[in-house]
Amino acid sequence: MGRRRAPELYRAPFPLYALQVDPSTGLLIAAGGGGAAKTGIKNGVHFLQLEQINGRLSASLLHSHDTETRATMNLALAGNILAAGQDAHCQLLRFQTHQQKGKTKAEKAGCKEQGPRQRKGAAPVEKKSGAETHQERIELSVENLQAVQTDFSPDPFQKVVCFNHDNTLLATGGTDGYVRVWKVPSLEKVLEFRAHEGEIEDLALGPDGKLVTVGWDRKASVWQKDQLVTQLHWQENGPTFSNTPYRYQACSESGTFLGLGTVTGSVAIYIAFSLQRLYYVKEAHGIVVTDVAFLPERGRGPELLGFHETALFSVAVDSRCQLHLLPSRRSVPVWLLLLFCVGLIVMTIVLLQGVFPGFL
Repeated sequence: MGRRRAPELYRAPFPLYALQVDPSTGLLIAAGGGGAAKTGIKNGVHFLQLEQINGRLSASLLHSHDTETRATMNLALAGNILAAGQDAHCQLLRFQTHQQKGKTKAEKAGCKEQGPRQRKGAAPVEKKSGAETHQERIELSVENLQAVQTDFSPDPFQKVVCFNHDNTLLATGGTDGYVRVWKVPSLEKVLEFRAHEGEIEDLALGPDGKLVTVGWDRKASVWQKDQLVTQLHWQENGPTFSNTPYRYQACSESGTFLGLGTVTGSVAIYIAFSLQRLYYVKEAHGIVVTDVAFLPERGRGPELLGFHETALFSVAVDSRCQLHLLPSRRSVPVWLLLLFCVGLIVMTIVLLQGVFPGFL
């Protein structure tokens, strides 16, 4: 019996490192690149349109944004604004979708000599992975907003970025161990402090102003601004493995499920509250999984899910974006269970009345 495989949703022309899903538009945003090295590998952010076609979830390239010599290694999304970690900097991008109206014959004829040329017979939107072509034309534009340097180590590199709950602030962390908090969209710095000895691996901004960080130093910390509230140490709170450099790392959660990607390329989905594993594909990518993201449970998410319970996307250095679908688990509705109980009680009473006349 062959190894279980996850369907390939999209393949980029460069290594993929970061992933986001816009719930309102259903856009899947994948980013990466080859960096500044002159290897011929491009750098970019790809905006993919998700659709249900013949009962299958499909992705097609809607827009490719060139990031020149800068590979995007991490992403955060706030409405239509992306915060992209590129080398030692954070670049804000704003994207907008437009529904293109139908053109008259004269306008279509004029298009042959105006604007970018399309390949003969090319559809308005290219469909990947065997998807069908639709006649609807959706255009997307991207503009660069502010950019700021967010890491100042000898070899500076931004490793993580996130927005707060109302998208007015974003926090960054990198190889110098400092957390820096910035206003959006001006990127004016409002807070800076040393959170870890060494690299910051992940962080999150809470609605109450608290901030959670995890670092290469095997610590997970909770901060109120720059004041330490509490801290976990892997050696004290995690499993005990001698001579094994375990550390806290990132994962993706949907509220109901937990999605994980491993350094060996495996992908798994767990129930968030019980950590019961529902889905697992060993070495789905065959190389380190760089990011995972769930299809949101709001916006266009339910429409795109179809009859599945959840969908997890994963990307890796192999340039592939894979789709991991969790089929709906069959369960008896509560109302049907109650109806069955009531029916059972009624039948029991009728039988007792038949066996013992005058029972009631």
